[in-house]
Amino acid sequence: SWEQRFGDLCVIKAQNGHCTVSTHDAQNVSLGKWVHKQRMRCKNNALSSNHIQQLNSIGFIWNSLGNAWMKSFDQLRSYKAQNGHCNVSENDEGNKSLGQWVCKQRCSYRKNALRSDRIQELN
Repeated sequence: SWEQRFGDLCVIKAQNGHCTVSTHDAQNVSLGKWVHKQRMRCKNNALSSNHIQQLNSIGFIWNSLGNAWMKSFDQLRSYKAQNGHCNVSENDEGNKSLGQWVCKQRCSYRKNALRSDRIQELN
């Protein structure tokens, strides 16, 4: 039932401090699929307002890709605060994934494929 799956998600939140569950998480495949289904149902206006409120109450992330972008952006801000610049190298072992993310943003920008709101954030 919906309530049972929501309860499972609350347990994940209590254990991990977040309620992000991937369909690639071997231990929680079915819960990851349920989470994905909730996002799709909400996007299609097929999720009840009560269920939306319950999910919001535990910090449910509705846009997982947007959330991942913001996490990387926050890492970049921290990097800039520590180093005084945003020139993160992909070869920097301590910041390899951040360097790859920065490179991807620059590449998207050059191809005019970076959203305007993200360009404003990065400027």
